[in-house]
Amino acid sequence: MKKFTCVQDIGDLHAALAEATEIKNDRFKYVELGRNKTLMMVFFNSSLRTRLSTQKAALNLGMNVIVLDINQGAWKLETERGVIMDGDKSEHILEAIPVMGSYCDLIGVRSFARFESRDFDYQETILNQFIQYSGRPVFSMEAATRHPLQSFADLITIEEYKQTARPKVVMTWAPHPNALPQAVPNSFAEWMNATDYDFVITHPHGYELAPEFVGNARVEYDQLKALEGADFVYAKNWSAYTDGNYGKVLSRDRNWTVGERQMAVTNNAYFMHCLPVRRNMIVTDDVIESPRSIVIPEAANREISATVVLKRLLEGLK
Repeated sequence: MKKFTCVQDIGDLHAALAEATEIKNDRFKYVELGRNKTLMMVFFNSSLRTRLSTQKAALNLGMNVIVLDINQGAWKLETERGVIMDGDKSEHILEAIPVMGSYCDLIGVRSFARFESRDFDYQETILNQFIQYSGRPVFSMEAATRHPLQSFADLITIEEYKQTARPKVVMTWAPHPNALPQAVPNSFAEWMNATDYDFVITHPHGYELAPEFVGNARVEYDQLKALEGADFVYAKNWSAYTDGNYGKVLSRDRNWTVGERQMAVTNNAYFMHCLPVRRNMIVTDDVIESPRSIVIPEAANREISATVVLKRLLEGLK
């Protein structure tokens, strides 16, 4: 594997899940694979689970790790060509990227949507600059349009907890005080569409995701109807994608908060969320603290998904 930015890069899902099980049973089985190899993790945005789980995964594989926080421990970077650099940005990303590549073997990049231009975000400008100019295998630690390490961990978790061969998985929009990117819901939809699950997306009007991510999922605007008989409920907020409203908050309707009313119509569903979560906005205390909440095992599986991805990228160096 030369890069990891989407579900297509992981290849056969059954093989990937089998590898995840193997690694979970022995996390240090491939500790020699990364000996004398260095991972550089580049963060344009904040992180907790991604930072910790990816660094732990690299240690599982015997790697050295360099962590770089852009704008907190480095020069501010200009990302656009043709700009007269007479402002507060001291270095251009097109010089910085190959320099970073000269110090490492693999590069992970975390760069959220900016909401300044939908085209800039959905072209994955920053991530693709790393792929083009670093000279190293690059993987996404969340980009403008996808969060594949999270979605892979979500899939691993569903496979571990499912009680039927083809579970019903419902991703529901929920309110949030701020405008959040579409990366997690886009990515979750992409990965669920790659399975044979019964997959449903529910959200208020105006929160339609890009068609290429919705894919073959059923879209239902009535939340309770969508949740009927669900085996897994994946709650997530996202801002508007549609033209003219991109990046805007159109609703904070707390009727969409996942509580006992919503869970009561499910098939005793498991509750999932990528974290961090705004309690009593996204989900009530009772639901996230219930025995059917699997947000902690889900987060723990981030280590497993990252280990599989890093292992495959290391193997691709040979």
